[in-house]
Amino acid sequence: MILTVTLNTALDLTYRVPALRPHTAHRVTEVTERPGGKGLNVARVLAALGHEVTVTGFAGGATGRVLRELLPLSVGDALLPVCGATRRTVAVVDARTGDTTQLNEPGPLIGPAEWSAFQEAYEDLVADADAVALCGSLPPGVPVGAYAGLVRTARAAGVPVLLDTSGEPLRRGVAARPDIVKPNADELAELTGSHEPLRATQDARRRGAQAVVASLGPEGLLAATPEGRWRATPPTRIHGNPTGAGDSVAAGLLSALVEGLPWPARLARAVALSTATVLAPTAGDFDRPAYEDLQTRITVTGEATAA
Repeated sequence: MILTVTLNTALDLTYRVPALRPHTAHRVTEVTERPGGKGLNVARVLAALGHEVTVTGFAGGATGRVLRELLPLSVGDALLPVCGATRRTVAVVDARTGDTTQLNEPGPLIGPAEWSAFQEAYEDLVADADAVALCGSLPPGVPVGAYAGLVRTARAAGVPVLLDTSGEPLRRGVAARPDIVKPNADELAELTGSHEPLRATQDARRRGAQAVVASLGPEGLLAATPEGRWRATPPTRIHGNPTGAGDSVAAGLLSALVEGLPWPARLARAVALSTATVLAPTAGDFDRPAYEDLQTRITVTGEATAA
């Protein structure tokens, strides 16, 4: 079982309008809602790949109930109830330009007793996990060093852990020595102070991460690992909706890790999944025929570290 942690879950609402104009009323032509938050997105892709996956984190209020009702049947639900209401994220899509305007609520205030209950539940869940993904922002009330503690719990249990967050939670989490850190270029630069990706990935490893896989958008992935350094790129520059592409990278890396694939194959899968996510007609899903076609067409260059 793969465990994904989303401490700040969300109900993602998407409104589609013919054209978005400030200071005017709009007629919404289409509304969709789905469970959101990075770890839930990762879990949805893992389940689609055929892996057993369980989600945990917090869910509260009427929004939390709707979120849980909308979880796919293939995803195990170990979300903990809280007094506060789960946040909503609202995306307004301009059908004329394809541009998206995003509004993100902060999330519920988590009390000390609720955080303690989560830590106990997490420790039990980790004991049965093959890998763990710690993803996304922290809701109010959760300590900024929360991910560092959760990384240490997983490592103590001998379970590989991937960390995908930003800012101070990332800086503290890296120091706890996660197996994989998956920042994008901006997050990596903020962590290390370097805007040169190769230098920044190496610096992030020196700060504690075992392996660093940097998302470079349409240019693919750059990985610095104990086994070597690689660059993975899609066959062509593609256009589409990048929403969820980073979460598909995390799902690709985790699924390949638990299957025992070598790093070049992990990176090829991750890039194929993220590219197929950009091409999908629904944001956050992936185009399966495109994914299957792309798997053999991803270019991976680099070298293994000499033993």
